[in-house]
Amino acid sequence: MYEPIRTPSVHSTRTALADTASDFPHRSREEELDIQLAGHLAALLTATDDLRAVAPSAELDIAAERLAGQVSRLRRGRTPVRASVAATGGDLAALHQRAHALAGRALVVAASRADTAAAILAAERMDAHAEAGGPRRLASSR
Repeated sequence: MYEPIRTPSVHSTRTALADTASDFPHRSREEELDIQLAGHLAALLTATDDLRAVAPSAELDIAAERLAGQVSRLRRGRTPVRASVAATGGDLAALHQRAHALAGRALVVAASRADTAAAILAAERMDAHAEAGGPRRLASSR
């Protein structure tokens, strides 16, 4: 009366699926966080280079070198690709806002990874970009 089941049960194929899942490499949580943190710091480095093009300063030069060092450390010695600094004429406040947001993302990942050096650097960059016109403050509605 009923048609027989032609596919095997998912419960009986559990070991077969486990065997095929081990055929490809997996990364640990720490390795994933390293990759994510390196990406955020590399993006912050790019934003810093953009700021250096618009408003050159010794502080930004030092910050860029420190960021490049952290990215290189997280990528096991591979140096980050950097664009040449050329005047782009970007909006300074918008660049600081972008850098502030990127530093915040890097800080969150560095904290979850327990990377003190990267967390301190990200927090310092957040403070510097906030002072320089980073995030716009919302006016209170009182």
